[in-house]
Amino acid sequence: MANPPLLTLQNISLTFGVTPLLREAGLTVSTGDRICLVGRNGSGKSTFLKIAAGLAEADSGERFLHPGATVRYLEQDPDLSAWSTVFDYVRAGLAPGDDEHRALYYLNSLGLTGDEHTATLSGGERRRAALARALAPAPDLLLLDEPTNHLDLPAIEWLEDELKSGSSAFVLISHDRRFLSNLSRRTVWLDRGTTQELNKGFAAFEDWRDDLLEKEAEEQHKLSREIAREEHWVRYGVTARRKRNVRRMRELGDLKDKRRNYEKSTGLASIEQTDAGKSGKRVVEATGLAKSWDNTPVVRDFSIRIDRGERIGLIGPNGAGKTTLLNLLTGKLEPDAGEIRLGTNLEIATLDQHRAALNPDWTVKEALSPGGDMIEVGGQTKHVMAYMKDFLFRPEQAGTPVRTLSGGEKARLLLARALARPSNLLVLDEPTNDLDLETLDLLEDFIAGYDGTVLLITHDRDFLDRIAQRVIAPEGGGKWQIYAGGYSDMMAQRGADVAARKAVKPAASGKSSGTAAPKAEKRKMANKDRYALEKLPGEIDRLNQTIAALEAELAAPELFTRNPERFAAASKQLADAQAALDAKETQWLELEALREEIENDSV
Repeated sequence: MANPPLLTLQNISLTFGVTPLLREAGLTVSTGDRICLVGRNGSGKSTFLKIAAGLAEADSGERFLHPGATVRYLEQDPDLSAWSTVFDYVRAGLAPGDDEHRALYYLNSLGLTGDEHTATLSGGERRRAALARALAPAPDLLLLDEPTNHLDLPAIEWLEDELKSGSSAFVLISHDRRFLSNLSRRTVWLDRGTTQELNKGFAAFEDWRDDLLEKEAEEQHKLSREIAREEHWVRYGVTARRKRNVRRMRELGDLKDKRRNYEKSTGLASIEQTDAGKSGKRVVEATGLAKSWDNTPVVRDFSIRIDRGERIGLIGPNGAGKTTLLNLLTGKLEPDAGEIRLGTNLEIATLDQHRAALNPDWTVKEALSPGGDMIEVGGQTKHVMAYMKDFLFRPEQAGTPVRTLSGGEKARLLLARALARPSNLLVLDEPTNDLDLETLDLLEDFIAGYDGTVLLITHDRDFLDRIAQRVIAPEGGGKWQIYAGGYSDMMAQRGADVAARKAVKPAASGKSSGTAAPKAEKRKMANKDRYALEKLPGEIDRLNQTIAALEAELAAPELFTRNPERFAAASKQLADAQAALDAKETQWLELEALREEIENDSV
């Protein structure tokens, strides 16, 4: 028997000004439901969730909440100003009879004591306090708007476990693919003001969405062909002696209205690279770096060499020193000890997680092109309005002040500013915050095709798995460890390391009983693998040069008309070179992981 609905929204419509935001959208949440609400930035997800929470009113439609059902809502920008301490704020969210110890448990689990003064909290601390306030009463229904924002990886994984093991039904909005996939069982897609539902979790959503959009495009194509046929009949199928078929003319008008009123799905942002030329092969070489704050070691005896084209991810809990290490590696911060050498011809572009580069009084146009109407991007001069469109800003937003933009719009604006300047070293500090899934995909594609080097701080596990070639993670006491691969690779290596240490204990105890444990034979790298590891970087560089030359040749607009045979041959050579590059890079990654594994075993 199906569980009774806790909350029902039917035919919810809402218009801002003259623009419809919601058009007869719906949602039903029953006991035990695990629902993710997905859609583009600006599609109305947060507004829809506020209507579900009873904090905003729709122009039309019905909201029904089961009598006696308890609901808690996590907003993106909570206001704690009415309470003096964090504990007062969280306790105020408890219902009569609720256990105050739960409030303390959730505060402590999220890194707060409850004694903090609300006036001095950072944005991240306010969000964690609001999360504790939502979770502590164990409500029947949780409505969570971006619950992972400002949480580090340990806190995100803790929250996953809490939501999985809890009894509350929930509807959540998040940009974190791994979080959505691990938790959701149903998916509601808010697109062009209406909702469509998939009775599966987020892991199945993107293929389902793409199929729907493909079918929709086919239907529009069929509609255009039908209109063309009817128009042909109007022109040639009716003689002057015969009266036109009024019904068919009316139907033709209806078809044209249908095509005219069709609203396409929002397009993807378009990201182009502004090339600063190649840097030297060695981008960063650090030896024995050390840095302390207030006598507390943040970085201790850290060494790394980063070569051109690498994608390096930095992860760890908040306060572990990720930004400090990143600033050391890019020369923005002097180490207390050790040596840092930066490569030649470096042009660095930075994306700051605090959005410090944005003046709230700027307009969108001023933020992108302070000197006038034109901007240099990707080797071409563009009008700033065209560049705005590339990042999904509407022309009427050119004069919009930055302070009025949503979190997702500010994230896209910062991305547009950072990527417009010439660079060959891209430094990204939490770039995924507030970006919708489609823009995340595009950023991932951009990084994959970026000619330079990328240093990245993120708590997004899926994003790390997709782009990182190496991950740097804290081990405590200022020590940092380098792992080959992405987040999942790091977790697998750490798990293997723990298992190996446990396996050593019986051998050590066996020694006291008079039985000597056999000495493990030291592993060595095969000569052919060592030789390949030495040669592969040079081969990869040569392939990159070949690809760059072929792309430049194919970019010539007159090549196809002047010499179509050469165009076809160069296109095939480019595809072959890209396939060879993929194979070489995969081989290098596997051998590098093997080398590090052998070296770690010998320590």
